[in-house]
Amino acid sequence: MIALIQRVSQASVDVDGETVGAIGAGLLVLLGVHQDDTEAEADWLAGKVSRLRVFRDDEGRMNRSLLETGGEALVVSQFTLYGDTRKGNRPSYVAAAPPEKAEALYEYFAERLSSLLNKPVPTGEFGAMMNVRLVNDGPVTLWIER
Repeated sequence: MIALIQRVSQASVDVDGETVGAIGAGLLVLLGVHQDDTEAEADWLAGKVSRLRVFRDDEGRMNRSLLETGGEALVVSQFTLYGDTRKGNRPSYVAAAPPEKAEALYEYFAERLSSLLNKPVPTGEFGAMMNVRLVNDGPVTLWIER
């Protein structure tokens, strides 16, 4: 499982011109699911995201987590994170999970993160063409792979 995480002051995702998810300050999580992933990887990653210390403390250091700040999270599926570009110019997505498995683990991850944060976690729409807007705060962008 891969999560490309961006600390944001705001983020939203639209499908067909309608906003389906939006947050204020927090983390935008672009999530890719590998063909071998299970709920164990989703559990680990949700815990990591909830505890990731990337928000400023009183001294201006990145030392606080979503749990500590009360920040929000927006989760958007992105199978292209598993695009292999080592050969040729067209990415190969053979490592990405098939849609049925990826959707189930994507939803499981969002539910698990929601439970850990004790608040709703909005999402994009799996498989849809989405427009994602964000204001990257920092900028802070991290790649987490499990």
